[in-house]
Amino acid sequence: MDAIELGIVALKCLVIVAVLLTGFAYTTFLERKVIARMQQRLGPNRAGPFGLLQPAADGVKLIFKENITPVGVDRFVYFLAPIVSMVVAIMAFAVMPVADPITVTIGGQVREIRFQLADFNVALLYVLGITSLAVYGLVLAGWASNNKFALIGGLRSAAQMVSYELAMGVALVSVVLVVGSLSMNDIVDWQVAKGLPLIVLQPVAFGIYAITAIAETNRAPFDFPEAEQELVAGYHTEYTGMRFALFFMAEYINMITVSGLAATLFLGGHHLPFVERFTGNLPWFVDIGVFLAKVILALFLFIWIRATIPRLRYDRLMAFGWKVLLPISLANLALTAVVIAFLAR
Repeated sequence: MDAIELGIVALKCLVIVAVLLTGFAYTTFLERKVIARMQQRLGPNRAGPFGLLQPAADGVKLIFKENITPVGVDRFVYFLAPIVSMVVAIMAFAVMPVADPITVTIGGQVREIRFQLADFNVALLYVLGITSLAVYGLVLAGWASNNKFALIGGLRSAAQMVSYELAMGVALVSVVLVVGSLSMNDIVDWQVAKGLPLIVLQPVAFGIYAITAIAETNRAPFDFPEAEQELVAGYHTEYTGMRFALFFMAEYINMITVSGLAATLFLGGHHLPFVERFTGNLPWFVDIGVFLAKVILALFLFIWIRATIPRLRYDRLMAFGWKVLLPISLANLALTAVVIAFLAR
């Protein structure tokens, strides 16, 4: 790798971090505005025009808030936990393709610029593996806080992750069987070549993925690791200031990541399969706009569900994961395998 390629990679890393941090800030703003409208309120409207500077005001406030460290915590793990959650959330977005590659001339050399940090033939496994590590931050936070409510919240997050990630993984294997590849670009290209998104062929897998993604990100109605009626605030009970903010930055960035994954795997990614079957590929800036629109639509659904559905009981959450979602995902996988084997004859 020469200096120019190294510089391009470094620039991509900076862009991904900047976009995700900005996306986190304005996802919180979108959530407050949407829920306010659903509840016949105005939402934030004081800081800047239409309240658009409210995320910046909240960030400045959290930076200057006092960080209080309780007596009896495991200091190293206590400080490490929010960093683990934040770093893992950002790393998962590295393999998301947001536009088709473009060719540019840099330093007299023609180079291909990809709108993703990396792509390899097991990119989907990478995303699943990285997102699985997010639970470590929550469990470590609960254990290191020396607080029984925080510990219970951390243990709940681990149990929830295990039960729902299994159903999610099986559902996504159905997509891999249809496409025949674990590469994100291959999955997007397959949908473009066939002229239809995979949500049409795999609606059951998409439904299971949507439900499990909500549980994986600890969002309502599956926000049991931080259920305030039961656990004060759950795993982050003993966190204040920016350390507290890091957990919520990780949660919202994870929402963006799973929304991007849904757009890539089931909705054609940065393409419009129905349209591009007749028009051909669109310009790169249109690709980015299409991808962002799909991600924002998925985020809106996250917010809509939070404003609509009350929290379940914890035992019902676990029973739903093991007794309903997992059998359905296994049945869908078996049916997909049978159909593919029949068509291959």
